[in-house]
Amino acid sequence: MSPEAQEFLGTFVSESFYYWASVFMLLIHAGFLAYEGGASRTKNVLATMVKNLLTLASVGLAFFFFGWWVYNAFPFFPITGGIMGPWTNPEASETVAAAMPLVEASYPWSPALGPNTADHLTGVFFFAFALFAMTTASILSGALIERVKVGAYLIMSIVLGGFTWVVAAAWGWNPFGWFFTELGYHDFGCSAVVHGVSGFFTLGVLLNLGPRIGKYDANGKPRPILPHNLPLTMVGLMLIFVGFYAFLAACLIFLPGYDGEFTIYATPMTLASVGVNTTLALAAGLIGAYISSKSDPFFTISGGLAGIISVGAGMDLYHPSVVIVLAFIGAFLMPKVIIAIEKFGIDDAVGAVGVHGFCGLFGSIVTGIAAAGFPQGDGIPNINFLGQLTGALICVVLLGFIPGYGVSWLLKKFNLLRVSADEEIAGLDIADMGAEGYPEYATMSFVTGSSKGKSAQPASMNSPELATE
Repeated sequence: MSPEAQEFLGTFVSESFYYWASVFMLLIHAGFLAYEGGASRTKNVLATMVKNLLTLASVGLAFFFFGWWVYNAFPFFPITGGIMGPWTNPEASETVAAAMPLVEASYPWSPALGPNTADHLTGVFFFAFALFAMTTASILSGALIERVKVGAYLIMSIVLGGFTWVVAAAWGWNPFGWFFTELGYHDFGCSAVVHGVSGFFTLGVLLNLGPRIGKYDANGKPRPILPHNLPLTMVGLMLIFVGFYAFLAACLIFLPGYDGEFTIYATPMTLASVGVNTTLALAAGLIGAYISSKSDPFFTISGGLAGIISVGAGMDLYHPSVVIVLAFIGAFLMPKVIIAIEKFGIDDAVGAVGVHGFCGLFGSIVTGIAAAGFPQGDGIPNINFLGQLTGALICVVLLGFIPGYGVSWLLKKFNLLRVSADEEIAGLDIADMGAEGYPEYATMSFVTGSSKGKSAQPASMNSPELATE
């Protein structure tokens, strides 16, 4: 093999690794679609799934037009430099000179994002980061089911997946990010950068959105609104688990010419350790939630995800015994957090705030204790509790809760956030889609006759009518 062929083989390995890892990350979205569809009631299943599906469109395009640039342009702002763009002088410093090629390759008009045989890697990194962004917005989707307007959700998904999460990643999940260079912040698996931001953004939205009709009785006591298809919900979470193995694998950096595997912070790691620790976190999380919830199936399977998120920030560093303990603790506490939130009048239909918000915050902060003192390179602070606490709080409050509350408050003021009570009672499948997810069964519209008047659609036939055909 010629030296040129050997060099290209290294490029092809890197290109292929990120390409296929990103393809498998799509299973997260197949899982969210099934999970949320199963968690909804029969009258809302189509609207719930379509809303989730549109996340790929709204966030995918937003990330192309400005999200990818934000990730590469914001690492220094506002602590160690300004926002980088066409106005930036690459010769301002050695650091700016090193960062500018990445900024220039992230413009929507950049040749690096088109067919370009001189650049095999920019496109696959865009692909992977776009999937990260879609995952962040999908976390929001499930909590709002059965009463949010589709247009409002799409606006909020763009704000979250196309901007606020991206700023968190630029600061805390980037080798030039000031969280890392100034605080020593370490978040390998994006505990706070993805899950914490999205979970607390969701909390801010839920405060303005309000609970579903019938969720609370006259005394304010919460009543269960059960999933219409719990098995589908559990299959969805299994798909999410598979996708998260790919998500965490894509957090590894291996480029042509490298003699090892590294994190995004350039600290050494192995893909094998990610496989071991993800598996143990999944197992310990399931057990923790099973015990805590007294075998509730919904909480138990959510515990697997809670366990992975609880150790995500330090997964590249932890011994397996540490992973088991931390994943168990995070997943054990998760159901109690969700129940406590519900008692405060906040209707989180899938427990997103507890699973992603609480466990993401816990996973990020606890790294400052469990991995304290780990060196991260010349001139970079070692991992420390204060750095982890500061970075995590900025993620969940400044980039999560405040934007979520602010955007949803504005939408509510213009009556754009929530569907009408009549639409909610009839079900969003009829109100938004003009069709039912289960037309052959005795669904709510069959019982109430609420599908009458939808002249634009062929009249649906219920089971008794079909039986006489």
